[in-house]
Amino acid sequence: MLRKLFILPIRAYQLLIAPHLPNACRYTPSCSNYAIQAINQYGILKGVVLGIWRLMRCNPWAKHGYDPPRWFGEHSAVDQ
Repeated sequence: MLRKLFILPIRAYQLLIAPHLPNACRYTPSCSNYAIQAINQYGILKGVVLGIWRLMRCNPWAKHGYDPPRWFGEHSAVDQ
C-alpha cells in the first residue's frame, strides 16, 4: 500500500507531463519506469535512492542503453 503512494506521483508524471516532453531517454527502461521497478524490487527507501541516482546519471554525457535497476555492487545476467 505504501509503495503505491510513492509510485502514484511517478505514474501521474508519466500520464500528465511526459507525453508533452520530447523523448530524450538515453536508457532503457526510462527513468520513470526504472524508479517504479526499483521501488517494487527493492522497497521504498532503496527504490527512491536508486531512482534519484538514475536521474543524476541521466545527462547528455552519460552512457546509454539497457540499464535495469540493481542495488550498488550487484550484477545482473546482462553484465556477464
